[in-house]
Amino acid sequence: MSKLEDGREELSSELVCLPDVFYDMKAIIDGSALDKGISVDFSEDSIWVHPYVITNPLYLRQIFLNIYGNSIKFTNFGGKISTKQECIEEKDNVITYRWIISDTGIGMSKEFLKHIFEPFAQERADARSNYHGTGLGMAIVKKMIDKMGGTISVTSEVGKGSTFVVELPFEMGAAPEKSKKEEADKENSIHGLNLMLVEDNELNAEVAEILLEDEGAIITMVNDGQQAVELFNNNPVGTFDAILMDIMMPVMDGLTATKAIRALNRPDAGIIPIIAMTANDFAEDVQRCLDAGMNAHLAKPLDIEKVKKTICEHTIELYNKE
Repeated sequence: MSKLEDGREELSSELVCLPDVFYDMKAIIDGSALDKGISVDFSEDSIWVHPYVITNPLYLRQIFLNIYGNSIKFTNFGGKISTKQECIEEKDNVITYRWIISDTGIGMSKEFLKHIFEPFAQERADARSNYHGTGLGMAIVKKMIDKMGGTISVTSEVGKGSTFVVELPFEMGAAPEKSKKEEADKENSIHGLNLMLVEDNELNAEVAEILLEDEGAIITMVNDGQQAVELFNNNPVGTFDAILMDIMMPVMDGLTATKAIRALNRPDAGIIPIIAMTANDFAEDVQRCLDAGMNAHLAKPLDIEKVKKTICEHTIELYNKE
């Protein structure tokens, strides 16, 4: 927040595919909403008039994950969050999109709405303890949107919900050459691969499963290392093409499970690709994974393109060995 206020936060930009950014965010939002029994509706009329733009994807994700996070946090079980997206202007190589995000949450008073974008603003005295908030989320959102040249407004009614309207202008970018993208997709295709996903965190598991299944992979999920060892050992040789293994898990951690699989007396135990998934991305953590018998290491949050590339590299090596 202090960096944004004094101008130390640099706004870097890169070529971004907006549908891809929002697709990845939607997977996270859907998972969080599902845990609270909240339905999320993204307008089917949403049309990306110009999908490729020059922007800061980190700011973009932070803005919308904060807004949706607030809506989810302050909407009770059985509530609803809806989004309408539209292109409102296209002029001089700049395209402006508008998002209208409405929820059926607890709402806010008119008096509080005057202060919603101020740091540490919280309407309820119990907000920090009951809702685990700091009151900085919307202040950061406003600063980021201002820096991107956009606007945000909020309307709300106590007991009925809130509506956030975000408008952001983007410099239009040129789409990558189609032939190159198609070739890259073809080279890193995981379509039809049978993957074991070992992850104890329900939200992480759900997001990873969605991303992988959307790429055509067939996913079998287990919650800890012991289940992974048993599932691998109780299925015929060649059932799984690769294993995506979380490291920190109850019952049996990923490193111990990997060593146990490698020690099994069956022909595929020593060669099946086992790929670590962990938030720890230091060199020593990577080395620990390799020393345990893993083939590669992926840092969380998962980048689906890196996941596909890594899986393909090691499954190709496996097929070459066979």
